[in-house]
Amino acid sequence: MSNLLNQHSNIKALILDMDGVLWRDKQAIGDLPKIFNRIADLGLKVLFATNNATRNTAEYQEKLAGFGVHVDLCQIVNSAMACGEMLKERFPKGGKLYIIGSRSLINTLAEYGFESAPADEPVQAVVAGLDREISYNKLCNATRQIYHGALFIGTNPDRTFPTPDGLIPGAGSILAAIEAATYMQPIIAGKPSPLMYQLAMKQLDTLPHETIAIGDRYDTDIVGGQRAGLKTALVLSGVDDTSQSDKWITPPDIIAQNLSELIM
Repeated sequence: MSNLLNQHSNIKALILDMDGVLWRDKQAIGDLPKIFNRIADLGLKVLFATNNATRNTAEYQEKLAGFGVHVDLCQIVNSAMACGEMLKERFPKGGKLYIIGSRSLINTLAEYGFESAPADEPVQAVVAGLDREISYNKLCNATRQIYHGALFIGTNPDRTFPTPDGLIPGAGSILAAIEAATYMQPIIAGKPSPLMYQLAMKQLDTLPHETIAIGDRYDTDIVGGQRAGLKTALVLSGVDDTSQSDKWITPPDIIAQNLSELIM
């Protein structure tokens, strides 16, 4: 076991965030093939859990392969899938949604039986995530639907998104605009809700005390892991650093500069 993980020798699996942990947009953080060879040598199972709903599992599989990391589709979950699970529990027969987000988000929710409807049709819920084509008109449509009684669901609350050039607005910035207009807080499907971690552990077939959540954001990755009962590790290669540590109610179990320091 690595130096930083050896104090948690009962760990059998890692649940890894992606943005800010594995890469910043198209730039890898560290030697990813070497890191994942080391993980395999340690006999640890791996599942990737990202709040980013702009890609589906096949697209994430392709992006990982582009960095030299080859995984199965079943090793990837994202907040779009958590959103589908949440909606299916509330609306077992499926239904219509007003969706602000990527084509991948729309397609993923369709797999759960939910149709993306035009703005002038009644919907069961407004689902909002990161949308790089966001417009004032979309915000107006979402606001009207919520005032007409539609449930307000956010894929994830991440207000920023790490890139090689710095932080840019994330899904949480879009949610904040809708929240300001409607005076309604969204129900969050992704982290810090424990649902994604619960889905991940079910796939890994591990218990919380055998699993560690690794991420770059305290308020989503770490808090979500803690709510699910997992051990947690914060890497400082993405959004958060230790300057805000005095505001952390429960600190992560491990803090590392990056995934390489944590694993190698």
